[in-house]
Amino acid sequence: MTIRSILLGSAAALVAVSGARAADAVVVAEPEAVEYVRVCDAYGKGFFYIPGTETCLKIGGYVRYDAKGGDDVYSGGHVNNGSDPNGDGTYFKRSRAVVRFDARSETELGTLRSYIETQFNYDNGVNKGASIPHAYIELGGFRIGTTDEVFGSWTGYAGDVLNDDVINYQSGQSNQVSYTFTAGNGFSAIIAAEQGSGSYAAIDPVTGLPITGTARSYQIDDYMPHVLAGAKYEQAWGGLSGVVGYDSVIEEWAGKLRLDVKFTDTVKAFVMGGYQSNFDDSGRNQNWFGTWTGDWAVWGGLSAKVSDKATVNAQLAYESEGTYSGTLNLAYELVPGFTITPEVTYTKFDGLRKAASIANGGNDDAFGGMIRFQRNF
Repeated sequence: MTIRSILLGSAAALVAVSGARAADAVVVAEPEAVEYVRVCDAYGKGFFYIPGTETCLKIGGYVRYDAKGGDDVYSGGHVNNGSDPNGDGTYFKRSRAVVRFDARSETELGTLRSYIETQFNYDNGVNKGASIPHAYIELGGFRIGTTDEVFGSWTGYAGDVLNDDVINYQSGQSNQVSYTFTAGNGFSAIIAAEQGSGSYAAIDPVTGLPITGTARSYQIDDYMPHVLAGAKYEQAWGGLSGVVGYDSVIEEWAGKLRLDVKFTDTVKAFVMGGYQSNFDDSGRNQNWFGTWTGDWAVWGGLSAKVSDKATVNAQLAYESEGTYSGTLNLAYELVPGFTITPEVTYTKFDGLRKAASIANGGNDDAFGGMIRFQRNF
């Protein structure tokens, strides 16, 4: 056998072995493409697409710490009544965590939105558990679910102070159905129906204590809801808004008007007035909407941004039964997203609120202070 024959035979053997191994080789599948989270800029900052969908989601909220001292400027007596019956008492402290979920997508009927806010409070060493102050669905101007009642939220919350409702202008949370029309030129209008929530009792004008057997609910007691209507006009200079509501339980109405003015980019002010029909001095028939004490009430406030980090806010309020209140604070943004706000409030009580303050161990006036630390995200 020649060397040439040996070489040719070896080459043929190698080719045969290589072919057999190639036939047995494992084919590795191509890796699937990873879908990364995409930013959604259709609804503002912070939104992103939920992977695999065209729904945009924003997650946010805040963590807050409040410390209060002195008098309870809402109801008189010490701010932490009972914390030291034989002395001056101690601080009222609250830690709160809030998480918000805002999901939106576009449909042939307009923007479909669902909004949820969860809240967790820890007051004076006691875990108060969780609550859901907001949970609703919106589509094309319609809203259904639970959130702040329209009478308080439509015209805007009072001032930029923390104790803005010592003279109350809102009722709180309620199940509701509403429709908002937006014209696009600064004009908008709303109609709504609400269930109401919470309860109250008449106050004895002598003792200042609730009268036994007078407890009554703000919730509707038949198929007729509380109904509302409102309108507003907003421009670069400020805005004008109004709302009227009919309490179907006691069959009375209440209304509010508000004017907002922006004097400069750093200074703004507002004034708001409210009136309710047939105010009941006995407190046995209280209006779901007219939560102030008396036929009418007025609120006014001013905010001035005095530096890149600091804003001074002030508010005065008065109700026709004679109680008035004033609040001043300084909101200081230490770093972006973290604000520290010290605040002081003075209240002079009269009428039923004076009697209630004395019953709580207070006087005909109250002076209290607080400080809030809040980190928004």
